[in-house]
Amino acid sequence: MRALAAVLAAVLAAVLAVGAALPRPGLLPHGPARGDARLRAGDDESSPAVPLRRALRLYGRAARRLYVGTNGVISTQDFPRETQYVDDDFPTDFPVIAPFLADLDTSGDRGNIYYRQDDSPDVLDQAVGYIQAGFPRTAGSFVPTNAFIATWEDVGAYQELSQDNEPSTKLNTFQAVIAYNDEDTYTIFLYPNGGLQFLGTRPKESYNVQLELPARVGFSWGDGDDPKRDGLFHSLASSEQALRNLERESNTGVPGVWVFRVGSMDHVELGGSEGAGPGMPQSLPVHPDPDYTHTLYSHADHASTELPRHHPSHGSRTPVLLGFVPERREAQEQSHWLHPDGNGGTQQSYSANPSSYSSGHHGVGVEEDVHFNPDVFTYSASSKETCAQHHGRCSPHAFCTDYATGFCCHCQATFYGNGRQCLPEGAVHRLNGKVSGSLTVGRASVRFQDVDLHAYIVGSDGRAYTAISGVPQPAGRALLPLLPIGGLFAWLFALEEPGSENGFSITGAEFTQSLEVTFYPGGETVQVTQTAEGLGPDNYLSLKTHIQGEVPFLPENVTVHITPYKELYYYSSSAVTSSGQWEYVVAAGTANQTLSYRLRQNITFSSCSHARLPAQQQLSVARAFALYDSQEHVLRYALAARIGSAQDGAGNPPVSPCHDGTHACEAPARCQPGVGMEYMCECPAGYHRDRRGCRDVDECAEGLSQCGAFTLCLNMPGSYRCECRSGYQPAGDGQACVPLAPVSDPCEDGRHPCAPGDRARCVSRGDGRATCECLPGYAGDGVHCSDVDECTENRCHPAATCYNTPGSFSCQCQPGYEGDGFQCTYEGNPQWLTPCQHEQMYPREVPPGPSPVGDRHVPQCDEEGRYRPLQCHGSTGHCWCVDAAGQEIAGTRTAPGTTPPRCGSPAESIQQLTPCEHARMYPREVLPGPFPVGDGHVPQCDEEGRYRPLQCHGSTGHCWCVDAAGQEIAGTRTAPGTTPPRCGSPEPTERPPSMCERWRQSLLEHYGGSPRSDQYVPQCDPQGHFTPLQCHGDSGYCWCVDESGREIEGTRSEPGTPPPCIPSIAPPTVRPSPRPDVSPPATGTFLLYAQGQQIGYLPLNGTRLQKEAAKTLLSLHGSIVVGIDYDCREKMIYWTDVAGRTISRASLELGAEPETVINSGLISPEGLAVDHLRRAMFWTDSGLDRIERARLDGSERRVLFDTELVNPRAIAVDPVRGNLYWTDWNREAPKIETSTVNGANRRVLVHTDIGLPNGLTFDPFSKLLCWADAGTKHLECTFPDGTGRHVIQNNLNYPFSIISYANHFYHTDWRRDGVIAVNKDTGSFTDEYLPEQRSHLYGITAVYPYCPGARK
Repeated sequence: MRALAAVLAAVLAAVLAVGAALPRPGLLPHGPARGDARLRAGDDESSPAVPLRRALRLYGRAARRLYVGTNGVISTQDFPRETQYVDDDFPTDFPVIAPFLADLDTSGDRGNIYYRQDDSPDVLDQAVGYIQAGFPRTAGSFVPTNAFIATWEDVGAYQELSQDNEPSTKLNTFQAVIAYNDEDTYTIFLYPNGGLQFLGTRPKESYNVQLELPARVGFSWGDGDDPKRDGLFHSLASSEQALRNLERESNTGVPGVWVFRVGSMDHVELGGSEGAGPGMPQSLPVHPDPDYTHTLYSHADHASTELPRHHPSHGSRTPVLLGFVPERREAQEQSHWLHPDGNGGTQQSYSANPSSYSSGHHGVGVEEDVHFNPDVFTYSASSKETCAQHHGRCSPHAFCTDYATGFCCHCQATFYGNGRQCLPEGAVHRLNGKVSGSLTVGRASVRFQDVDLHAYIVGSDGRAYTAISGVPQPAGRALLPLLPIGGLFAWLFALEEPGSENGFSITGAEFTQSLEVTFYPGGETVQVTQTAEGLGPDNYLSLKTHIQGEVPFLPENVTVHITPYKELYYYSSSAVTSSGQWEYVVAAGTANQTLSYRLRQNITFSSCSHARLPAQQQLSVARAFALYDSQEHVLRYALAARIGSAQDGAGNPPVSPCHDGTHACEAPARCQPGVGMEYMCECPAGYHRDRRGCRDVDECAEGLSQCGAFTLCLNMPGSYRCECRSGYQPAGDGQACVPLAPVSDPCEDGRHPCAPGDRARCVSRGDGRATCECLPGYAGDGVHCSDVDECTENRCHPAATCYNTPGSFSCQCQPGYEGDGFQCTYEGNPQWLTPCQHEQMYPREVPPGPSPVGDRHVPQCDEEGRYRPLQCHGSTGHCWCVDAAGQEIAGTRTAPGTTPPRCGSPAESIQQLTPCEHARMYPREVLPGPFPVGDGHVPQCDEEGRYRPLQCHGSTGHCWCVDAAGQEIAGTRTAPGTTPPRCGSPEPTERPPSMCERWRQSLLEHYGGSPRSDQYVPQCDPQGHFTPLQCHGDSGYCWCVDESGREIEGTRSEPGTPPPCIPSIAPPTVRPSPRPDVSPPATGTFLLYAQGQQIGYLPLNGTRLQKEAAKTLLSLHGSIVVGIDYDCREKMIYWTDVAGRTISRASLELGAEPETVINSGLISPEGLAVDHLRRAMFWTDSGLDRIERARLDGSERRVLFDTELVNPRAIAVDPVRGNLYWTDWNREAPKIETSTVNGANRRVLVHTDIGLPNGLTFDPFSKLLCWADAGTKHLECTFPDGTGRHVIQNNLNYPFSIISYANHFYHTDWRRDGVIAVNKDTGSFTDEYLPEQRSHLYGITAVYPYCPGARK
C-alpha cells in the first residue's frame, strides 16, 4: 500500500503542476518500450484476437480474448464493418468498451494505437490507485492480477481529402485500462490534458450534408438485434459538452480519470458514488458547469442515460441499466426503472426498450474460465473404442481424444457442449418441440396432443423464453405455476459464472428429464417428462414433453407471480438431481394468496468417464414470469438465470418429511404433514390402502366404470378412461359412442359446386366443406364464373384493337401504328392525320353532343380516315349519327339494346380540315397537356392550317408552346402578364429541338433553373449538336462524346488536362452511357434496386444474377430513394425520395430525364406500387401514417386510409384482381392488410407470428402474396384470402424489400448490404450480389420485357 500511495501521490502532484488536468505521464506506461503490439495503420482496422492469460468477467460473462479497433473501441469479439456501428448510437449489436467511439483514422502516419496485457507490479499499482480513488470502500481490498491496456496516441479523425482542404491537425490521445482478478473487473478511461482536440467525426455517407456526429463514450452489452431499440448499455458522454468535460471532470478526484466497475451482469457502476474516501484530495473539487450537468441528465432524445459524475452532496448513486420483461411489447421505446438513491429518493435509469429480447445472430462471446473442466462425452466405458474408429460421433466443432478406456469428444474453442453436440459461444439458440398432456384440472379432464413448444435462448446473459401454443382452457391457466417446464432451459443455458458449467455443457442435446411436482395444500401431483433428441440442421434442439397428473384449478382473471429463487443441483456421472419447495403468489385484483409446491427432478444423460463434474452447483433465477394468453391459447415462461458454485449454507432449511422426501409413504400414497415432523400416508381416490402403500382399484374389472355402448374401458392408475371403439365417436351424453361419419374432401371427390377448373378453384376447409373462388380473368361467386371482358375496360391504347379471350385479353396496334398495344404511336407525321384519326390518337375526355356519356369516346374511322356516320360507345352501348366533322346529330341517339339509327353518308368538305382547323371549329372541353386550364381553348392556326408554335388562352392569359400535334411542351407555360415563351416553328422544314437541347432543358428544369457548380449540364452548339468536349460542372473532369452524346471510352481526363476531341468521330460499337450518371439498361428481365442516392441495375440470366453486368442506372444526388416500382406499359420507373419528400419517375429510354410527379404533402414516403392497368400508383407515408393513390402523372390524388396505421411500409398491388396489400410494422401489433384499389373492403390479412414485415410482393403468376420479416427472419407466403400460409425460408438476416420473379425471390438485406436470391421451391439461398459501394439497399423491383398483368 505504501507503493500504491506513492504512485497516486505522484499523479496528484503532476495534476496540481499542470493546473488540475491529467498530464501525459498520468497515462499508464505504453509503447514499444513496454512490449506493446501496434495496430496496423488504417481507417477501419482491428487487432487479431488477444488470448488473455486469465479469463476476465465482463458484464457478468467470462471472456478469454479481446480485440482492439481503430475506432476507439475494445470488444470480446471481432468487429463488423464500421458502417454497421461507427455512426450509430448506443447500443451496439456486439459487446463494446468505448473510451472514444468515432470514425478514427491512423493512415498517413497520423498516430499509433498500442495494446498489451500486463501483470507487472508498477502497472497494477497505478491501476489500483485510480480504482480505489473512485471506489474507496468497495474496492478497498481489490487487488488486480492482470491488466489489459489500449492506448490511442495522437490519432486523427477520418477525413475525405481533396484539393480544397488540408489534413486536419487536430489529434486525440486517450487510454483504456481493464484491471481484473477472478472476482471482479474495473475499467479506467484516461483523457490527458489537451488529449481531446476534436469531439466528433463526419459520417462517410453524409451525402454532402455538412454535419459532425459526436463521439460516444460508454459500454454496451451487445445482445440486441436492432441497434436503435434493443440491448442494455451505459452511456457516459455522447454530446459535445459532455465530451469536452471528459478531461476536465472526473469521478475519482483526478481530472480526466474515470473508473467503472464492469464485472456485473446487470449494470455498470460509476466510480465516485461512495463519497470521498480517506486520503482523497479535497483540494481538488470537481464541479460540473450547469450545461454539463444538464447534458448528463438529459433523457429527452435518447434511449440512454448519460450519468452524472460524483459530487459528495449528491449522496450515493449506483445507476443500474437493466430492463427485463418476458413479452415483446415493443411500442414503448424507453423503459424507466426506479432505484433508491442515497437521499431516500429515486433516480431513473434507462435501457433501450428492455421489453424486447434479442433475435439477432450476433452474440456475446461467452468464455469459460481457464480453470474450467473440458467439455467431454463418452459412449462406452466397457470396451476399448478409439477416435480412429468413432471420431464421427463427435460434433464437427469438436476434437477427439483417446484415453486408456476409450475415447472422448471435446468442443473446440469458441464452442461449448459435451463434445457430441457443440454450440457457438454466446449465440442465440432456438428449441422446437411438441407437448402432449393428460391433466385433471379441478374436476375437468383436459387432453392435448402434439401442441407446439418454442424456446428462445439468449445465451449471452442466460435468458430463456418458452412459448407453448394450443394449450386449451383450463389447463393453460392451471399450468402457470409449473415454471420448471421452462426452468429446464434456464438450467441448460444459464449464464456461467467462472468455474461453473451450465446444463448443456454437461448433457449436450440428448437427455431425459423426469419431474414430479406436488402442489400444496391440495396435494395434487403432476409428472413431467422432457426428452431431448439432439440438434437439428440449424442447431435447433428438438424436445418432446409429456405432462400427466393433477393440477389445482385457477379461476379466470388471475395472475401468477413467482419470486426469485435459488436451486441446488447435485451431479453424478450420469444423472443430475434437484429438489426443493418453492412459493408462488396467485393474485386476483387486490387479493393475493401465497401457495407452494414441492419439486423433485432427475436428469439422466451419458457422459465421458474422464469428465470431472462438480459435486453440486447453484442455479440462481433472478427473474421469472409466467403468462397465459386465453385468446391465443399460448402459455409463456421467461427466466433469467446464472449458474455458479454452491454457497455455504445454500441448502434449504429442514422441512417436513413430506416435503423433503424422507417419509415412508409408498406411491401413490400421499404424505400429509402433521404437527412438527409428524405425517400420515393417505391413499387418493381410486386406490385401496395396502400397508404403507396403496393398491389401484381396477374400475373396469370390478364393474365400477360408467362407460357406455361401443366403448372400451381402460384402467389407469387411480382412475379409468372410456375410449370409443374404432369407427365411433363420443355421443352427446359424453358416455356412449356413436358411429363416426367419415369426413371427405369435396374438392377431391368432386362433390363441390364450383365452376369448371378452367374458371374456378375449389379450396378445401378441412371440415368436409369447401369454398369456391373464380380464377383471375373471371368474375362471380366461384360457383358461377363468367369471363371478364377486359376490352370493355379500355385497357388497350385507343389506336389498338383489343381481343378478349377466356380469362385473358391481348392488345394489337392498328395498321399505321407501332407499339405493344398498350402504347401505340403513329408511324407518320401527326399533321397528316385526318380529324377522326387525330381524335383516335388524342381522344376527347368527354364525347361531345347533346347527351354525353360518362367516360371518353374513341371515334370509329373508315379506311380513308373519315368519321363513320354511325358511332357507338364501347362501354355503354349508346349509338348516334354524326356529321362530317364527327359532331352528333341531335335526335339520333338510341338507348343500349335498341336498334341503332340509320345514318346517311356525311359530306366530304369538312373532312379536309386540318387537326388545328378542326379543333378550332370544335374546341375540346378540356385543354390538352400537362397543365389544363378551366374552360375550353380555341387554338391558333397558321395560313396552312397548322398549329402555331405559340398558343395563348384567351380568358386566362396563360401562354405555352406546342408541338406539331398541338400538344403542350412541358415547361414552356408562362403566367398571365409575363413575357410569353419563345417557341420554335413545328414546320417540318425547320429544325426541331435536338436531343442535346431537350436534355439540357430538362436538366435545367430538374435543377430549378440554376444548377450547382458540381452538377452536369450538357453543352450544345448552335446547331443543337453535342459539343465534342463535355465537362462536369467546374470539377475539371472532361471527356469526348460522339454525335449522340455518349462518352467515348478512354477519353476521360483529370482536371487541368482536357482531352483533344474530334467532332466527326464515329460512335463506338459498344454503347456507353450518354451522361456521367445515367446508364440505360439492355433488353431482357432485370432487377432495379434503390441504394441511397442511386438506382442500380442488376440483369438476370434466367434466374441467376449477372453480377458482372451490374451498374448504376440513375444517380440522384441529394436523394434517398426508398420505394421503387416499374410501369411496364410506358417503360417508366417510379420511386419515392424520403430526403426530397417527393415521388418521381423516369423513362428507361436513352436520354430520358427524371420528372417529379408528387412534390407536396409528403413527409416520409416509403413503399410504392404501380398499377399498369389502371394507370395509377399507390404509396405509404410513415410520417403521416397514410396510404394514398394518384394517377401516374400525379393527378387525381386522394387518401385511401389515414386511420389505424402506425408504421406503414411496404405496399403491393394485384392489378388483375384490383386488390391492394400493405404492411404495418407497428411493434405493438404488426400486421398485413388488404383492400380494393379504391379503398373498399379493408381487412387484416395476417396479424399473428410476424414481427417487422419490411418487404411485400404479389406474384402475378402464382397468385401468392409473400413477405420478408426482419423480426421473425421468415420469408412467408399466403393466398390473397389469407389461407395456405407457409414458410419459404426461416433464417433471413435483415430483409428490407422483396420482389418475386419466376421460381425465385430477390430481397435487399441490411446486414449483407446486398441483393439475396432465394429459391421458392426449396427455400435455399442460391446467390447474392454485394455492390462495391457498401451502403444500405432499400426497395427492389423486377423489370419484365412484357406486362405480366395481361398474361394471366
